[in-house]
Amino acid sequence: MKYFSLVWAQLFRSRTRTLLTLLSVVAAFLLFGMLDSVRVAFTSGGSVEGANRLITASRLSITQSLPIRLESQIRQVDGVRDVTYGMWFGGIYQDPKNFFPNFSVAPNYFDVYRELEIPAEQLRAWQDTRTGAVVGEGLARQFGWKLGDTIPLQATIFPRGGSNDWPLQLVGIYRSKDRTQAANEERQLMMNWKYFDESNDYIKNQVSWFTITLDNPAQASRVALAIDAISANSDHETKTQTESAFQQAFVKQFADIGMIVTSIMAAVFFTLLLLTGNTMAQAVRERIPELATLKTLGFADGTLLTLVLLEAVLLIGLGGAIGMGLAAVILPALAPMTQGLLPPGIPLSTWLLGGALIVVIGAVVGVLPALRAQRLKIVDALAGR
Repeated sequence: MKYFSLVWAQLFRSRTRTLLTLLSVVAAFLLFGMLDSVRVAFTSGGSVEGANRLITASRLSITQSLPIRLESQIRQVDGVRDVTYGMWFGGIYQDPKNFFPNFSVAPNYFDVYRELEIPAEQLRAWQDTRTGAVVGEGLARQFGWKLGDTIPLQATIFPRGGSNDWPLQLVGIYRSKDRTQAANEERQLMMNWKYFDESNDYIKNQVSWFTITLDNPAQASRVALAIDAISANSDHETKTQTESAFQQAFVKQFADIGMIVTSIMAAVFFTLLLLTGNTMAQAVRERIPELATLKTLGFADGTLLTLVLLEAVLLIGLGGAIGMGLAAVILPALAPMTQGLLPPGIPLSTWLLGGALIVVIGAVVGVLPALRAQRLKIVDALAGR
């Protein structure tokens, strides 16, 4: 660009002010890159094509249970290798602040979730012990549990014999093969579904979800449609999706992620507009005599307008590129720790929206100072009026 060096020099005329403003823009677009990626992940729906493992749950809500008899029907679907199931329990240990996920699951749970490893003798002990429980290594370490301990869970949903007491015997401790996932995967407790089903006072022969492994991931879409067709037009219609989509649906039960993220980003960018707008206005105000000199040297009104607008867009563009770049580095590092809740990278739509925001915000914050520079009268400017 012919006047790029001039624009660059004017941008860093006051280096401290420019750097502080630039840091604000970087922070705003770092937040945007990460939060908008989450929004896209939670609102895109996703596809089951190529998935290795599918989750079948109620089409109405994740809180709605399904009849256990569906297991045998799902197993008969062509392409299904194995099926396990689980029921959300929702018990607490000592204090609600000690919350951790706890479920009642099928005996073959660890056959399907092969990323979790447990000694064979402990697995058999859990399968053979009616009140047995298995916990993650991280959870056991947190509470100082050891094999043989009794874990006095308190029910929040399902009482047993009129009481909320559910004492469980710790007979197994599993660990995650992928240590990057250990922080999440090892904070769970599993009890025997049969014990839960026979003992709870309210619900019988029901599960929260089925987990399905496939013979061929390329057939995931066909298998998912076939599974959902089993319960079509019944009072327990199902929705089969990927694990990450299921986990995202679980979070959506508690909050509208899209609305929350959009509200946060609106507040961030509104603040950014005020901050950068004030910076540009002050920068142009300080350069009134210099702009008048440029006009004296023959610079046209339109040229000054363009120079100021480019300065604003360059400021936002530089900070936006750095912020989005940092988000692209940080997001893949955080994604493995969230069990699919965060996307593995910034989607294309977020990059495109980020680019559009850079241009729009740059134009908005630069337009008033640019118009002032365009309308500047040489005599008044040089006279200090």
